[in-house]
Amino acid sequence: MNKTWMLVVLAGFFEVMWVAGLKHADSVLTWGLTAIAIVVSFGVLIYAGKKLPTSTVYAVFVGLGTAGTVVSEMLFFDEPFRLSKLILIALLLAGIIGLKLATPEQADSVREEERAS
Repeated sequence: MNKTWMLVVLAGFFEVMWVAGLKHADSVLTWGLTAIAIVVSFGVLIYAGKKLPTSTVYAVFVGLGTAGTVVSEMLFFDEPFRLSKLILIALLLAGIIGLKLATPEQADSVREEERAS
């Protein structure tokens, strides 16, 4: 996995933070941190979308954010644990991994060559 894909994962992590912030923020500080997480998340996503296939980047970003939000709600915010949720998250992650594997790595070099010319 190259550096740009790691940035997509980072953007997904910040997405989980700001989604949780939208639900649980209750002070100026937590709303400020939520706003920072939104800016970082979408800034990194936009950067990655310029270097990788945008449709795949967005699908991975949303899938990781969804999975991360469900898991974090169960771990940190007393959302009831349900095995069915974990099974569905596993299916979602399998789809994301499959999409990433089906995306040719040549897309990176083709985009760099297009920018160079």
